[in-house]
Amino acid sequence: QVQLVESGGGLVQAGGSLRLSCAASGSIFSINAMGWYRQAPGKQRESVARISSAGSTDYVDSVKGRFTISRDNAKNTVYLQMNNLKPEDTAIYYCAADLKVRYWGRGTQVTVSS
Repeated sequence: QVQLVESGGGLVQAGGSLRLSCAASGSIFSINAMGWYRQAPGKQRESVARISSAGSTDYVDSVKGRFTISRDNAKNTVYLQMNNLKPEDTAIYYCAADLKVRYWGRGTQVTVSS
């Protein structure tokens, strides 16, 4: 099993930046890809960014050029650097780790005011 703990959410004005962190513990050697997902009120959860064990990345179109996902294998941590935030980025952001099944963190709230 894997345990994931997110941090770094908060309230920021439009145009601002936040960096989310996701610390993984447990059977981390079995982790394949990791990713960040978000869920806004009344909407389905969507994939925001993913990073493979080899370091390749993928982003949803709405965040390309603004968000960057990275991982520090020594610290077992995945980051999401979010720049030029927009009100539509407001959501609960969840970290996920893919092993044979997908594990989820509890989420961290990101609120962007206009």
